[in-house]
Amino acid sequence: MSTAVALPPGPAEATAAACAHCGLPVAAGRRFCCPGCEAAHGIIQGLGLGRYYQQRLEAAGSRALRPEPGERRDLARHIVDRPDGGHELTLAVDGVQCGACVWLIESVLAKQPDVEVGRVNMTTRRLRLAWRGAAGEADRLVGLIESLGYRLVPFDTAALNAARDETGRMLMRCLAVAGFAAGNVMFISIAIWAGQIGRFTEIGSATETMLHWVSALLAMPAVVYAGRPFFASAWAALRQRRTNMDVPVSIGVLLVTGMSLVETIKGGPHTYFDSAVTLLFFLLVGRVLDHRARGQARATAEQLLTLRMTDVAVLQPDGTVRRCAQEQVAQDDRVLVASGERIGVDGVVESGSAQLDASLVTGESLPVNAGPGTAVYAGTLNLGAPLTVRATATGGSTLLAECLRLIEAAEARRGRFVVLADRVARRYAPAVHLAALATFLWWFFVAAVPLEQALLTATSVLIITCPCALALAVPAVQVIATGRLFRRGMLLKSPTALERLAEVDTVVFDKTGTLTEPLPALDGTQDPAVLAEAAAMAACSRHPLARSLVAAAGRVAPASGVIEHAGQGLSRVTEAGEVRLGSRAFCGGSGEATGPELWLARPGLAPVRFGFDERLRPDAAQTLDRLRAMGMTLKLVSGDRPAQVERIAAALGITDWRAGCTPVEKVALVEGWGAEGRKVLMVGDGLNDSPALAAASVSASPSTAADVSQTVADLVFQGMKLGPVAVALRTARRARAAMRQNLALSIGYNVVMVPLAVGGLVTPWLAAVAMSSSSLLVMANSLRLHRSTDA
Repeated sequence: MSTAVALPPGPAEATAAACAHCGLPVAAGRRFCCPGCEAAHGIIQGLGLGRYYQQRLEAAGSRALRPEPGERRDLARHIVDRPDGGHELTLAVDGVQCGACVWLIESVLAKQPDVEVGRVNMTTRRLRLAWRGAAGEADRLVGLIESLGYRLVPFDTAALNAARDETGRMLMRCLAVAGFAAGNVMFISIAIWAGQIGRFTEIGSATETMLHWVSALLAMPAVVYAGRPFFASAWAALRQRRTNMDVPVSIGVLLVTGMSLVETIKGGPHTYFDSAVTLLFFLLVGRVLDHRARGQARATAEQLLTLRMTDVAVLQPDGTVRRCAQEQVAQDDRVLVASGERIGVDGVVESGSAQLDASLVTGESLPVNAGPGTAVYAGTLNLGAPLTVRATATGGSTLLAECLRLIEAAEARRGRFVVLADRVARRYAPAVHLAALATFLWWFFVAAVPLEQALLTATSVLIITCPCALALAVPAVQVIATGRLFRRGMLLKSPTALERLAEVDTVVFDKTGTLTEPLPALDGTQDPAVLAEAAAMAACSRHPLARSLVAAAGRVAPASGVIEHAGQGLSRVTEAGEVRLGSRAFCGGSGEATGPELWLARPGLAPVRFGFDERLRPDAAQTLDRLRAMGMTLKLVSGDRPAQVERIAAALGITDWRAGCTPVEKVALVEGWGAEGRKVLMVGDGLNDSPALAAASVSASPSTAADVSQTVADLVFQGMKLGPVAVALRTARRARAAMRQNLALSIGYNVVMVPLAVGGLVTPWLAAVAMSSSSLLVMANSLRLHRSTDA
């Protein structure tokens, strides 16, 4: 986290629970969540940026917040020298909290005459720094930003993943406390209600008072602790002279808790502690879901950057090898790619021959042969012999880097989606406040009732209009639908995904690993004994065809003494002689190759061929028929060869298909259909699909997909079947109907009950019961999703 030294807080602000500028939660004793907010607040108060920076240096002392000796990693290894004499460096900025941090860092760097580019990406916390002059200037520029209160290190995905998510942890702790208090206080309230209405179970006033005090002891600390996210947000909104949904929640919770405490001290018959903590618990469920959804953009980019963190072996003119970061490789450098290593640059094979697994990058369904003159891309896995590649694009110019930029841009656009309840907050919150205030003023000044009675009536209005049912209308359906999908092998990762799934009218499929099974299938039948012998050798290799052979044979024990010959196959020596498994040439096969194949050669026997082909997922045709019955338009977009794509499209009855598409072209197609007004669901599994997954209205990916694709996707489904896609769409439509019904119920409840409360016909106790009843009604309607079935 940030090592900022906060300027001394004022007496009234030393214990603020929210940032004085943006309203985010802050640690005890601090006024601002980050240096950016501190600077922005100072400038608003008339303090210039230069004066603010000088104050920070004075507050930090001579050390100026620089790291201890040995703390900062060596930067020279990560500096990229440009042909024009400039230098570039990519850094991770620890301590970035909000847009004010981005503004502060970029503003300070813009004042440096040698700095050409200083841009911070809010999604990945990445700073791209470009400057002219000596490479050693990097230390001075990094120290400049660190003196603001941030910590900079060379961009490292593992370090970012290890950073603590304080906000997420805080929300989970608040949720746990609210849940514990709500359950226990509700049990006490049930005992009190039973004693008040029962003929034979009346409880004495002393016992009732004692139970009220127990409720108070449980509820009040829980309200103070669990209500912090709402109180901080409400206070920040009020400081900026506006309202949000958290303002009536905070006022209602605090007022109800305060009134209940007064009633407990007076020995009154009614308290409402249960209403306060139960409301907090249900609202925190939705807040936790929202927080987790907002973390997906950062996780997406970090997953993709993992493929770019591997060092590259650059061949020097004298024949030696120098390992360096990918960004330091220059165009036309010769790169050595060992067997089993991922290629770190885009380029052309100069020497060597091997098979490459390009499925994650280009969508090729099977390993492709690469030799001199073959174009290769960063992220491709070398399955065979070592290759020498002449670099044509490096660093930020590679296809992999382009995928990252497309994902970041698409994730930024996705931020336009908001939870439905927030869209009515601007009108609902002021109306609640005005209704409660008008009720109090009328009863106190016009009706001339005592202050306590007028306050109780106004409290009844606040309680009865407390947006519990409205706030539950969407999250309750989300939780139930998400749980139902999870039990059927589908993980729904975004709280807004249901709303977007329900609007889908076009489904775009990738081919390889999506419509087809992840591994090529063995074509034809084989002698079980021969298959078992070949599979025992194949179990010692990670080649895709070897894995398919093992899958076809079932459980087999790996053979001993197996030797791998790069780019050719496997061999082992037996008592009868040498046994080989591999290519046609390696095993002495005859004829011409008609597709992907492996050969098994045994002493004294004719070589045996194992052919492979793509196989559709078991229920692909049935699932597509169900989607057509739902009115969906189906499209197929793949990076594979036209012949393969056409065969799969014909088998499934898809007339609109595209082959040989690059990631950029896939994004262009998806965005083009979106511009036509279509709501696109993209279903894909490869790295080359991840930008299109991010650009679509909503996305889905099988559990066998690349990590990046699973992170980008809104829905991840398990198993070998494609049916979960249709199930998710049908469930989303039913969930949307339930959400609309819940909103109608909550609004209808207010239309009926608010006039009664304003007229003084509803006591706070009855208001709490009515509010709870409306919430229960919303929950009961949401639970109907459990009873729905899918064929």
